[in-house]
Amino acid sequence: MNKFKFFTCSIALLVAAPGVFAADKKGDAAKGKDVFEQCGVCHNADSTEKKMGPGLKGLFSRDKMTNGKKPTDANVRAKVDEGGNGMPAYKEILSDEDKDNVIAYLKTL
Repeated sequence: MNKFKFFTCSIALLVAAPGVFAADKKGDAAKGKDVFEQCGVCHNADSTEKKMGPGLKGLFSRDKMTNGKKPTDANVRAKVDEGGNGMPAYKEILSDEDKDNVIAYLKTL
């Protein structure tokens, strides 16, 4: 009987797990692409070549950003919020949802 309960609970966890992990995912990359259009004036999305700001293709696969920090969600969000080196601060311009969406989009580059 205990083996049956263990098996049933295990199956239930496996079925529920994808939904739990999907709920942790933030942002909508498609919406982020639309928001990124205003960033595209200064940043390339399809290359690493610098425009006014650095090209962002492969940003999340890099060892570090131009400020020397590791490209994590928190560090990218901080850069978007604070700006610097000619980049305006977007803390009060973009909503938290917009920032989540842009970060999700940047992860696809």
